[in-house]
Formats: sequence, C-alpha cells, structure tokens
Amino acid sequence: MGDAVEGECYDFALFPSVRAILGSGDRAELEYRLNFFLAAISSLGNFSGSLFSLFLFYRTGYSFEGWPWEAALLVVGIFTLLEGFSATLLSPNLNRIVTHVQTGTLDFVLLKPISSQFWLSTRSFSLWGLPDFLLGLGLVAYAGQRLELPLQGYLLTLPILLCSFLILYSLWFALGATSIWFVKVYNVTEVLRGLVAAGRFPMAAYPAAYRFFFTFIVPVAFLTTVPAQTLRGEIELPWLWAAALLAAILMVAANQFWRFALRFYTSASS
Repeated sequence: MGDAVEGECYDFALFPSVRAILGSGDRAELEYRLNFFLAAISSLGNFSGSLFSLFLFYRTGYSFEGWPWEAALLVVGIFTLLEGFSATLLSPNLNRIVTHVQTGTLDFVLLKPISSQFWLSTRSFSLWGLPDFLLGLGLVAYAGQRLELPLQGYLLTLPILLCSFLILYSLWFALGATSIWFVKVYNVTEVLRGLVAAGRFPMAAYPAAYRFFFTFIVPVAFLTTVPAQTLRGEIELPWLWAAALLAAILMVAANQFWRFALRFYTSASS
C-alpha cells in the first residue's frame, strides 16, 4: 500500500477496544477518514432535507393538527435516529444475506453453534450511522427543551423507541429472508426504506386512508409518531401496549419466517 494511502489510516493498535468490537471489514472501512467525512456529509444532507420538507409546510403559519413546529421536530429527530440504527446495524448486516446465499457462505453460517439469525443480524457494526444518531439526539433534545418536556417523558419513551427499532428490524429481516427464493431483493428493501420515509412527518399530515395504511398495514406510525406522542405525554395506554405487542409479534414472525425459508435453501456446494 502506497504512502499516500497509509497516511490516511488509523493506528488501531492504539485502540484495542475498537479492534475487539469491530470485524475486519469494519476496521478496513474506518481506515479512511475521508469515508467517514463523506458519510457525515451525506447524513447532514438527508437531515437538512427532512427539516426543509417540514419547513415548507410550516413556513406560512400552517401546522398539522395537534402538531406545532417543535412537536413535529420530535418526529424528524426520531426518524433520524431510526436512520442511524439502519445504517449502523441493519444495512451492513441484513443486506449481506443476499451475498451469503449467492456465494454459498450461508452454509458455513448454518454450521455455527449459534442462531443463524443472530449471527447474520449482528456480525457487522458500522459507525457510518453515528452522525445520524447524533443529529437525531440533538434535534430531540432541542425540541424537547422548547416544549419543556419532563424527564419522565424521556424515560417512558425509551422502551417505546426500542419497540420501534425491533419493528423496523423485523420487517427488514423478513424481507432479507426472501433472498432464499429471490436472490436479488435489494430493490425490495429500498421499497421498505421508501415507505418508512413517510415516518418523517406526523401521521396527522396524511389523509385518513394513508393514516390507516401506515398504522395497520405498514406500521410506520409506530416507528416515529407513537414514540413522539409518548414523549409529549399525549399517548393513550392501549397504544403503548399495542406497540410492545406488535414488536413481539413481528420478532417471532420474522424468526419463524426465517426457519420456514431455510427449508427451501439449497446449499451452493450441492
């Protein structure tokens, strides 16, 4: 490797804890400062786009019913946190299921003495989602301060936010499992990302038919709007139970669907 490239590398010998938690592929990504800088610029651009889209609605004094400007910012902040979760854990892991099926390396995964779903879901950890996490946390903190939200609101929101992460993971993993039959499912995950993008606005922004679709068909409302309402203290208890129940059902369904899909998996070496 040339001197110009070596000058851009981090000395991981100084960070043994980082070496321990990151795989070799992730360490290779981190060797280039420019990559992280470009990822941060991309996150900032997406974040700015979300804020600008929301600003277009509110610039003339208009507001979604029950959602003043600061409250709508909470939704954008939570949506940005989900983007960070996707970039950190979902995308670097679940998008590789297709590769494992194509190359036959899924054979070796299935031979490991641990859950194949767990291994496929946690093998890699990318820091490229860190800017989204920081931007999302910053916006939630800013909006919460403007709304004078109490500390207990944040504490109550944490388990609901965890449910949001589990719901998004379950949907993404179930789509990744379809690669057993359909090798090229990248476009399907992009469709899911497009649907989830609707969660950057409160559900009150959409007509009744869309609200029904994004609540009971594709549960986008549980990803952003329900956590934001919980943080504001304006959510009814049945919705909280519904979020927890939905997360549990989808986690079990994703696991069972993966087990079902593996019945149709034909080893690439056979």
